[in-house]
Amino acid sequence: MVSERDKILVAGATGGVGQLVVAKLLAKNLQVRALTRTRAKARSMFDNRVDAVEGDIRYSDTLAEAVRDIDYIICCTGTTAFPSLRWDFTNFFQPSNTPEAVDSKGVKNLVAAAPSDLKRLVFVSSAGVLRKDELPYNILNAFGVLDAKLAGEKAIVSSGIPYTIIRPARLIDGPYTSYDLNTLLRAKTDGKKGVKIESGDCFSGETSRIDVANACVESLFSDNTINKDFSIVNDGERPENVDWLQLFSRL
Repeated sequence: MVSERDKILVAGATGGVGQLVVAKLLAKNLQVRALTRTRAKARSMFDNRVDAVEGDIRYSDTLAEAVRDIDYIICCTGTTAFPSLRWDFTNFFQPSNTPEAVDSKGVKNLVAAAPSDLKRLVFVSSAGVLRKDELPYNILNAFGVLDAKLAGEKAIVSSGIPYTIIRPARLIDGPYTSYDLNTLLRAKTDGKKGVKIESGDCFSGETSRIDVANACVESLFSDNTINKDFSIVNDGERPENVDWLQLFSRL
């Protein structure tokens, strides 16, 4: 299990899920290195409490410093499922920030760069990767986001690196990108919905970004999540305290 001596790299650290992952790791007094395209943004967002390294998983030659002496990687990178400004249409016919570039090629680059003794790679994937021909996932996959996520999953599994793959449903709550670390540390799941976890790709509905971040971090404390993939969704009444180890014990 993870300890305070371990160094954890968060890829996509300033994104909608990644920023919450970083905050939750810091709340547990764990050592965090933030992989970000803009170092100043990460330093400002996390109040200079992280080791911010500039890099981009789309470009393999930018990753050496980020992965040096790292024990765990949590990959929260991603882009929009449908064409948007986030696809970076500098060249209209060849956007550079597509799902294929980020979730397939980028994840493969991260896997290739990972230290040989990496203890775990946690990857935020998506519900529907194994149901791409079913509604509504065939619509969601119109521009290949689920194809790319699945390619990223396969690269991780085939690498031999211990892994945890998390498949949330439609993301809700946040993102909190315009706020500071204090806001992120106080972030609570909106409403009173409970957390359901099950192996495979089986849920539809909504998943709080906050609980995706919780799952990323709490999975590091559970050996039962090693080399497992699971779906996560919010549903039912939320208990006062979510017992993550109990949830993971069902995998």
